Amino acid sequence: MGKEYERIEPRLWEFIENQKVFFVASAPLSGDGHVNLSPKGRQGTLRILDDRTVAYLDFGGSHAETIAHLRENGRITLMWCAFEGPPNIVRIHGRGEAVFRDDPRFAELVQGFGEADGPALRAVVVVTAELISDTCGFAVPFMDYRSERDLHADYFGRKTDEEFRAYTDKKPYNIASIDGLPAVPLPLPPR
Repeated sequence: MGKEYERIEPRLWEFIENQKVFFVASAPLSGDGHVNLSPKGRQGTLRILDDRTVAYLDFGGSHAETIAHLRENGRITLMWCAFEGPPNIVRIHGRGEAVFRDDPRFAELVQGFGEADGPALRAVVVVTAELISDTCGFAVPFMDYRSERDLHADYFGRKTDEEFRAYTDKKPYNIASIDGLPAVPLPLPPR
């Protein structure tokens, strides 16, 4: 049976911190816009800031759908599934904000992630929970974790910040979403 919570209780906090992957869902206000669902999982890139707030590092790539949706309407859902151990699914439905490199809060937020900070970081997404819930997860399969994929960090680790900014500028779905909503303000300021 599903249950709702007013805050991230210690049991949920521990569950979230132990998962290797989480999913981020967002959508534009337009009824004919595209819903976005993205997996996230680089080790150490998610932090629980307090019992109603989480943050994760947003790294550059070919799209910026979540950022565009947050800039338009702020709606976001994060979800974690137990792929090992007792079945469980935890969701945080809330309001999100992308804190970009030129925001005075950026440096302090990033510092809290320690070694997880890395090449191609363009924003920290901060999510304030409005609804926290868990459900059984009985249909989620068991899967074994093998290791981190380091392709993204390796690829962008070979680029200077200027080369990363040039890469970002060339990708049409960084400056705007697939529905044409403003996404990452370009050019990215240096770090």
